[in-house]
Amino acid sequence: MSVNDTAQNDNSTWNRQVYHRLKLALSIGLRRQLFLAVCDDLHLRNQVATRLHSTLAYPIGQVLSQPSNAQENSTLAYPRLVTLRLNLNDPNPILQINQWLANYPPPIVGASKDTPGRPFPVPAFQIVGVEHLTKQPVATQRLFLQHLRLSEQYFSVQESSRFLESNLLLWIPRPWLSAIKQSAPQFWRCRTGVFVFAGEPTPATQNSGYPERFSNPRSLDLGYIEQSILDESVTQKELRNTSNELKLKNNSDFPAETQGNSVHKTQESASTADLLKAAPQQQESTNRSGSGNNNQSLSSLSHISSELTELIIATINTNIAEHTEDYLQPQQILLEIEELHQKQVSGEVLAEAYHSLGTLYRLRIEQGHSTLENLMVAIIAYQEAISYNETSPQLPDILNDLGTLYWMLYRTPPNSEEGQTYIEQAIEFYQLALKMISPQTHLETYARVQNNLGTAYGDLARFSHPSENWQQAILAYSEALSYRTADMDSLKYAACQNNLGTAYWHLGQYNQPIVHLKKAIAAYNEALIHYNPEQEPLKYGMIQNNIGTACWNLAQYEQPAQNLQLAIDVYTEALKYRTPANVPSACAATQNNLGTAYWHLANLSQTTKEARQKYLQLCISAYEEAIALAHSLSGIPLSFDLLASYNNLGLAHYQLVIDKSFNDDKATRSQHLEVALDNHLQALNGLSKQPEAYQTTFNYIVKTIRAFHNELGIQGQNLALSKVPSQLLPEILSKL
Repeated sequence: MSVNDTAQNDNSTWNRQVYHRLKLALSIGLRRQLFLAVCDDLHLRNQVATRLHSTLAYPIGQVLSQPSNAQENSTLAYPRLVTLRLNLNDPNPILQINQWLANYPPPIVGASKDTPGRPFPVPAFQIVGVEHLTKQPVATQRLFLQHLRLSEQYFSVQESSRFLESNLLLWIPRPWLSAIKQSAPQFWRCRTGVFVFAGEPTPATQNSGYPERFSNPRSLDLGYIEQSILDESVTQKELRNTSNELKLKNNSDFPAETQGNSVHKTQESASTADLLKAAPQQQESTNRSGSGNNNQSLSSLSHISSELTELIIATINTNIAEHTEDYLQPQQILLEIEELHQKQVSGEVLAEAYHSLGTLYRLRIEQGHSTLENLMVAIIAYQEAISYNETSPQLPDILNDLGTLYWMLYRTPPNSEEGQTYIEQAIEFYQLALKMISPQTHLETYARVQNNLGTAYGDLARFSHPSENWQQAILAYSEALSYRTADMDSLKYAACQNNLGTAYWHLGQYNQPIVHLKKAIAAYNEALIHYNPEQEPLKYGMIQNNIGTACWNLAQYEQPAQNLQLAIDVYTEALKYRTPANVPSACAATQNNLGTAYWHLANLSQTTKEARQKYLQLCISAYEEAIALAHSLSGIPLSFDLLASYNNLGLAHYQLVIDKSFNDDKATRSQHLEVALDNHLQALNGLSKQPEAYQTTFNYIVKTIRAFHNELGIQGQNLALSKVPSQLLPEILSKL
């Protein structure tokens, strides 16, 4: 590791800790707090600010619920955190905050005939854009500092101003931190906390759009949780599909699949609409003709949420070079919404306008552009639509879409850490949609929402109470299947059956394995009936793979020989459709599973010596194919543990040699043991940060070297030791 690598890792660790402290400070609910966030790297600043907004602006507690009283107002679209860009013409943060509150006063909730209600909590505010003051006249810079000096009263004196009930997070670069200390000491003394992020300074001219889509390769890790390869089940969520909208490419449930190997029980990810991970186009130094004026007009809208406007400007700026006409369409809708506000039209008309805006971004998301900004625009627009018309007949569909958008927000980097919050938010929307409909009146929507609810509970199981949440998933899928029959839509029915099978498979890992694994197999087989292998070869092969894994699991509890042979049969059938040419990653996963099944079958006590040799040879062939395919997939994530596969292949070669029925000559024995040792050493190289797995693999290496000595004498042992890295020799020699 180079010195630069070390420095970047240190910065990453530091920034992760600072981010968590800042998020906690904003989340604990204290009022009238003044926080200063110091960051010279504007890419990092934008990343953190956008993440704080996506996490805190619309938290789970702020969910639409049926009001207990008809006079109670909806508060779904009112934020808890507001992001404002400093007005360089009049750099007064306090004035900007008060103007925002004047335009968007906290709604009154809980009002009834007997009680006046209470105002919704005043949001916190984060201010960005101070770095641009550096390029402003000295008089403007002094004016900003003067406003900070005068703002002390808002933090130290009890006044009736709404701002006193709020929090302020001011983002500044280091030079401005020094300037504030020296020139606004009263403001500095009022600070509650200072949060300093590490990073290289970024020229302000590179930060013309906020928020950005963060594709900078130097973006620092803020601590989001990586998905485990042991639990990668994904089921396609369904957005609604109405007659006046574009048809989705992936509107049906896309089934998940399970798999296993001798070390891990893995869950393979089914394909879904890819998240947009490619680097965005750099914004041109000069916008195309007219675009600058358009953005300026958008930033001056007085009736529309500034968060919504800023996010839409960002989506226009980051895509204007390639999609001018398409990406300027939201601008026209925003201007029309502003005009509707000025005309004071009815709530129903405003709701329809916001709904159109949300639908526009939803369609972009369905086409693969699942960026943080696009998701947030769709969410806020739909929430605004609901706030203006809570009796719309489209409400159940909108709630379903909101649930799915929050579910997608969980799967959009860098939001994994807040995954549980987003999934719980999605579940609440789905449950609320179900309260508003019945299968008798909304049959298709009811089944779709139940299917999505099942998927959300399955994802929630990754974070907490897995057994309970998988049981809830089973209930939801079963309810969906009560009204989604094969006669109505055979492919959606089959997909839901597959989802049900996957839920039973997971539940079987926690309790009643025989009962639940048999139910998983039954559900998978029911799904398989409705997939034609000629028309749906990939899904057909995927479900065969799932059946094989469930049979493999079941073999650990009853009828091992019969169930392992069933697993082998269906894995072999799956490989007719999961070919290296069509789906190499899926083919590798099934080959890995096939190798595992042969391994276990070879090791059964009732297996004959002749059959054992045959099964071990077949095991070796399957693992070799899996590993070869894995090496051909550079950069493509695998759904199985490749290091475990190396170890398993090594063990198969080792066992083949030490088996008493093995009769080949010394050259062949040496060849098998060399391959075993090479594979264990390959696994060991990747396990330095996994102490337990490292030690297990190290023990395999020692056993293999002993086998060299037992089978081939001292010359064999010397051959083995010559292959071992020198740093391992002292410890190995002490164990021989």
